Amino acid sequence: MPQPVIAAVGSSSVGRTDLPGRDLFSIALEEAFDGLPDPAALADALYVGNQSEQYEHQIMHGTLLAEWAGLRNVPAERVEGCAAAGALALRHAVKDVRNGDHEGVLACGVEKMTAGGTGGATDALSAAFDRAIEQRSGVTAPSQYALLAQRYLHETDATETDMAEIAVKNHSNALKNPRAQFSETIDAETVLDSPPVAPPLKLYDCAPVGDAAAVTLVTTAEVADDLGVPAVAVGGTGAAANNIAVAERNMTEIEGAAIAAETAYEQAGIGPEAVDIAEVHDAFTVSEALLSEAAGFAPTGRGYQSYLPPEERDGGWTDVELNTSGGLKARGHPIGATGILQAIEAYEQLTGTAGDRAVSGAETALLINEGGVADAVTVAHVLTTEVAR
Repeated sequence: MPQPVIAAVGSSSVGRTDLPGRDLFSIALEEAFDGLPDPAALADALYVGNQSEQYEHQIMHGTLLAEWAGLRNVPAERVEGCAAAGALALRHAVKDVRNGDHEGVLACGVEKMTAGGTGGATDALSAAFDRAIEQRSGVTAPSQYALLAQRYLHETDATETDMAEIAVKNHSNALKNPRAQFSETIDAETVLDSPPVAPPLKLYDCAPVGDAAAVTLVTTAEVADDLGVPAVAVGGTGAAANNIAVAERNMTEIEGAAIAAETAYEQAGIGPEAVDIAEVHDAFTVSEALLSEAAGFAPTGRGYQSYLPPEERDGGWTDVELNTSGGLKARGHPIGATGILQAIEAYEQLTGTAGDRAVSGAETALLINEGGVADAVTVAHVLTTEVAR
């Protein structure tokens, strides 16, 4: 089977903009294919992650973005899994190349969240909850994750200050990322003193609303060699869907994420100790703690130490560096594009193009992108510098 690789990446900046989604996609496409042949010469299929049609009153994103990329009469599909939509697009592209169905596929993500304002974004995101059990009670994403945070703080030694330090670490990382939505430092006191959103979560515990588009070209190692571009191999991919209602889950054991990560590890032939950098879905600070444990990086109840340097964490932790991009918390969380932005960070880290935020000697990355609350759906990918030649 062909080995799928990521051979080109691009994105718009993340944040608030007057540009529509299609124009953000054009910016991402221009970066990804700078110096390369036109997309139509390298890709014969397209998948786009897009969370909701509510923001721009637009469906048919597969056809729209294929047209915008100059692709005609090719398979082009929008995939949806709330905030996991981007990673699902990448997963479909990887499987197509690995199975020999296509030699090159565009895996994209786009979201124009600010078009509907805060209320529109809140309403659109709430559609990811169980309609009969949860939506009608008026719950929101922050209130759902607050339940997880309350339980985690109750069951572990973690404190609200630990959660705040996770936000501080990710804002610090975002300072070095030119794609990031936020470019200012904060301290734990700033987080703790920020307005409450859903206790114990405060404003600075929560990822922002933002707009962006992102693109990756998934192809074969042979095509990447012919193009003369650096490539990273997709060594493994996994996905798992838990039940949709939070009330019916163990709130501090993110089982679906653990299964998705383990599947990706098995395909790649590695364990969590081999991962140098990880982009995990920190839509809220507690998410980074929980996913550090689910991915096998941290012992149960110690994931909150993710903000500490590896040498200062408790025994049982790996040496992984988490969310070097700034994560959803500070790089930004333009829902459908988030999973692709995670892949872009890993690509840049593994190809030595991450600039000041580069992790020295990084060879293996794990990506975890979630949709719904926690592990309603989780997608994981292992990326590696070990490209078969």
